[in-house]
Amino acid sequence: MNKTKEIWIAGFALFSLFFGAGNLILPPFLGVKSGLDWWIVVCGFVLTAVTIPILAIFAHAKLQGTLYDFGKKVSPFFSTIYCLLIYLIAVAIPSPRTAAVTHEMTVQPFFDTPPLLTSIIYFVLVFIFAINRSKVIGLIGKFLTPIIVTILLMIIAVAFFTSPEIITPTTFKTPFIDGILEGYQTFDAIGGVVVGAVIIISLNYSSHTTFEAKRKLIRQAGFIAGTGLLLIYGGLILSGSLFSSTFAENATRIEVLSGLSTQTLGNLGTTFLSVLVALACFTTAVGIVTGTADYIKGIYNDSQTAYMVTAAISSVIGIIVGSYNVGFIIDVAVPALMFLYPITIVLILLNIVPDKFASILVFRGVVLATFIFSIPDFLGFIIPRENLTGIKSVIPLAEFSLGWVLPALLIFIGLNLLGKKTTTN
Repeated sequence: MNKTKEIWIAGFALFSLFFGAGNLILPPFLGVKSGLDWWIVVCGFVLTAVTIPILAIFAHAKLQGTLYDFGKKVSPFFSTIYCLLIYLIAVAIPSPRTAAVTHEMTVQPFFDTPPLLTSIIYFVLVFIFAINRSKVIGLIGKFLTPIIVTILLMIIAVAFFTSPEIITPTTFKTPFIDGILEGYQTFDAIGGVVVGAVIIISLNYSSHTTFEAKRKLIRQAGFIAGTGLLLIYGGLILSGSLFSSTFAENATRIEVLSGLSTQTLGNLGTTFLSVLVALACFTTAVGIVTGTADYIKGIYNDSQTAYMVTAAISSVIGIIVGSYNVGFIIDVAVPALMFLYPITIVLILLNIVPDKFASILVFRGVVLATFIFSIPDFLGFIIPRENLTGIKSVIPLAEFSLGWVLPALLIFIGLNLLGKKTTTN
């Protein structure tokens, strides 16, 4: 295959594996809420929904292993537990959410069928794609992603040229921070460490046998995917902002996306949007189930039976959870995200920096600090927040649910300075 063509196909595949239910319903909603401050929200949202996930792909290009390799410097036990938690959450929340969104936006408007039926059909198809994993990159990259991109660009272009003249003020107190935290809901940082391994293993089926050849291709594909995500996210947030005056203050994420499509594409909006939702959600679910099955397969000495069983169990979980409504699944996801997302971010960053700055001691210290200072953010969604006012008042950025950032940075700098001093002496 032509190298340039292969890079673009891999890039499109990465884009579509990232671009799932959360990625589709969140940006327009953010745009409506951000109003005139849409560009500030874009900066925050892109940080956690584009930059960190693509850095995860670059880390995969450097490691060329599995998710286990991201945390093994902390300890084998930690990395094993981390992997199990990541894959469990991936198949229990973002994967089923794709089925729920598909039902509410693609099936429910046309057919009076229960969400459980949609979820069953949906995950049977996901399972079929997952067990044909060697074809994932080709099928997704060649055929599905171009359709997704085309429909999205139509919505964005029409929104830009036909929007009302009135743009509402922002309803966010801290637009940049709100953009960052809403980016958590895309699950893209977690998606980066999960689906990146899918790309690695899929490339092993191709002619790219050398480490350097695969690293170059993965980096180039990651850049293409990141650029696409940046343009689409920014465009959808801008579109939501331009039409912000047309939505009720309490409009839901799905209502905003549906309304935006109807106002931009007219009578064809619902049809276009239905196709888009089904494709975007489906590709992400396939990536998650495939990545999870790959990991369990590796634990059991490349057992194909383990792969099949894991894919089947993941699909069954998807059927059950996917039969609930989208709002419920999003609410359930928040505590898990506030706990695992910070740890995932620091593991990605530590695997990106040169090895001389990321010793075993640095890995352990930064991850431990991140874990400890993420606990108040996690507890804030389980117990009354007023009970945490005291501790949050003494932790910088804790009021923005980012209390882990400064301690992790200080530990990183401190341990590297200590290591340098020790080496010098």
